[in-house]
Amino acid sequence: MAGTQGIRSTPADQAREAVVDTALAKLDLDAKAQLLAGQDMWSLPALPEIGLKSLVMSDGPIGVRGVRWTADDPSIALPSPTALAATWDPALARRAGTLLAQEARRKGVHVLLAPTVNLHRSPLGGRHFEAYSEDPYLTGRIGSGYVTGVQEGGVGTTVKHFVANDAETDRFTVNNVVSERALRELYLAPFEAIVENAHPWGIMTAYNSVNGTTMTEHRYLVNEVLRGEWGFDGLNVSDWMAARSTVAGIEGGLDVAMPGPTTVYGEKLAAAVRAGEVAETKIDEAVRNVLRLAARVGILDGAEPAVTELPADIDGGALAREIARRAFVLVRNEGALPIPEGRSVALIGAAARDARVLGGGSAVVFPAHVVSPLDGLTAALPEGTLTYAVGADPNEELAAADKGFELRTVCRDSDGTVVGTGSAPSGHLQWMGDDLPDGVTHDTLHSVELTGTFTPRESGRHTFGIKGLGAFTLTVDGTTYFDEVQGAEKDDPFVTFFGAPVERATVDLTAGDTYEVSLSHVVSVPEHVPMKVVAFTLTHQEPQRDPDELIAEAVEAARAADTAVVVVATTERVESEGFDRRDLRLPGRQDELVHAVAAANPNTVVVVNSGSPVELPWRDEVSAVLLSWFPGQEGGGALADVLTGTHEPGGRLPTTWGSLDSAPVTRVTPTDGELVYTEDVFIGYRAWEKEGRTPTYPFGHGLGYTDWTYDEIKVTGRTVTVRITNSGTRKGRETVQIYLAGRLAGFATAEAPPGQSAELTIELPTRAFETWDEQTNAWTQLKGSFEIEASHSIADRRLRATVAP
Repeated sequence: MAGTQGIRSTPADQAREAVVDTALAKLDLDAKAQLLAGQDMWSLPALPEIGLKSLVMSDGPIGVRGVRWTADDPSIALPSPTALAATWDPALARRAGTLLAQEARRKGVHVLLAPTVNLHRSPLGGRHFEAYSEDPYLTGRIGSGYVTGVQEGGVGTTVKHFVANDAETDRFTVNNVVSERALRELYLAPFEAIVENAHPWGIMTAYNSVNGTTMTEHRYLVNEVLRGEWGFDGLNVSDWMAARSTVAGIEGGLDVAMPGPTTVYGEKLAAAVRAGEVAETKIDEAVRNVLRLAARVGILDGAEPAVTELPADIDGGALAREIARRAFVLVRNEGALPIPEGRSVALIGAAARDARVLGGGSAVVFPAHVVSPLDGLTAALPEGTLTYAVGADPNEELAAADKGFELRTVCRDSDGTVVGTGSAPSGHLQWMGDDLPDGVTHDTLHSVELTGTFTPRESGRHTFGIKGLGAFTLTVDGTTYFDEVQGAEKDDPFVTFFGAPVERATVDLTAGDTYEVSLSHVVSVPEHVPMKVVAFTLTHQEPQRDPDELIAEAVEAARAADTAVVVVATTERVESEGFDRRDLRLPGRQDELVHAVAAANPNTVVVVNSGSPVELPWRDEVSAVLLSWFPGQEGGGALADVLTGTHEPGGRLPTTWGSLDSAPVTRVTPTDGELVYTEDVFIGYRAWEKEGRTPTYPFGHGLGYTDWTYDEIKVTGRTVTVRITNSGTRKGRETVQIYLAGRLAGFATAEAPPGQSAELTIELPTRAFETWDEQTNAWTQLKGSFEIEASHSIADRRLRATVAP
């Protein structure tokens, strides 16, 4: 695969490279070193002397946040990456990427910090919702589609996190010990496929170490494998605050150290050259990569951008809804779905009213609106046929102040003088770098007050709290409840963003009345945080009713309806960046709720609103189980489409679902700083099969609203042809999966009306016929003959053909 997308491959590439060379020759050492360090949280400095504008980066992957991490700057929120992978449709991923490029251009962003293509090694990985799959081939295909779509829109990508960044526990310091074969066949494989097939303009190196070397200094994996063997010619940027060494970083192939202005590059890098510790040619290589990216995105004078004709605009809401319903995985259906027309429905669950549409951490964006399941079904069902009951609330702690709050920010200097004001669409405030209200600077800013009103929707004891570090003053309805310094148990620079909120006040309030609220914070950035950040959250929880009473009300609602739809969910304290999961159970009393509702109504449908696997102890008691992942801003509308049968659920599992007790690979906690991947190449479905264990639902599983017959398979060389027939009563879509030597080697989807057949032609990659030989340190061809299987899932193999390599 090496070098298939190399530099200067077309006349346009050659012309851009000439401009890059000319610009590079005009820069002195200090300017070059400056360009390799972030000037702030999200951007690189402009260099007017060569016609270079500032390069702006932004987090993804389900939206484009922009440089302002605030609800006041809304973004389209697509379904989670696990949902996108569940579509098994690279073309749909490509359309998602094109939409995100459109969003990036709207927000002045040149490079999207996405996609995440690490693997679901253990189901306990806290950030798995942000990655695609346990399988490297599926991950590579979906990732390639996403990268292609973004870059066709003239915006760069940074495929992350290179490499083996598969868990969150001690992620800054952990040394992951991985065999060369597992690295090549599993963890490097998606990156390699995307480099070959989509030619990404950037890559992000991870916090962790691999086999003793931190990834921002990993000369072998970056310089020899990524750039040398694969021919990658893009930018290598560090994960934020991952760069640790000036000399080792530049020698290890790290081009840019983010964020700024305090990094190991910049002045320190220029000084290292002058001291003879680093050759200036190393600096030139890194600067050339930055300038090449700038040329591609159109911010280097004299260079024609890589994309001169932009794609047609996309309706973001419509695409978000389409992806969501195509991603829903129907794992069980005993005739309950689709819900027959005219049936009465009891919708149950706190998550049905206050939907969780995305995962926590740096993937968070703020959509302009969210369609909850309650919103979607209210719009879709005839008036008078839908009832709602809370049943059980998965949120066992406070969340950012939102519904009923009208807030604004007031900034003051050390004398108490107001120096600026701003809006605050929620209780979460987060200003990074110079993203401050007009007239406010970090030099003058001493305190920030979130102030405004709260009109509760329920009477009773409301709980208020604080997420963040430092001095706070919390006042509700004229009474000060907290005026102290709030600390942290863990010395983690991200605790302000991802830590738990702390309860600080309980107040009796009346629904419909309006109350004054205020949270003031004295700004102080810890010394170990090398960036200017103002971040804290006013949190809130509504009155907590007796859980038994809530479940009893839900049971009565279910008993009175033809169909009960229960929405269960995880929370931000279960699935988020910054920590791994402790178990796979649903939080709160949601399992108990489902047991009770199922006993009252045989037509119970459970919608599982989680980004990654959870245990389903009641699955055999209910009529249908639908996995909705984190479905994005239009999730409720998509859910109504699928439940009512106007659209078929199109998803197939991109990762195995099973109990934690049965899962073959679970360890995410290092011992003495090391996490040894003792399972080698056996993760996901390969591990389940090797151990002879039966999961709850296997990799690739998913039902539709029709049936399919697999008629014939033919194999010619690396080409597999499969004919299938829709043997059901409705139009539908089938995803045909090809397994070779126990590994996913190809897939394709087909649509057909009832009674009609479809023929799919699937080209298998060369790599499907190879394995990594650790003796020769090279890829070698599989020997002997083996079966190619056309399957509905890894556990439902329909047709076989025996072939030789």
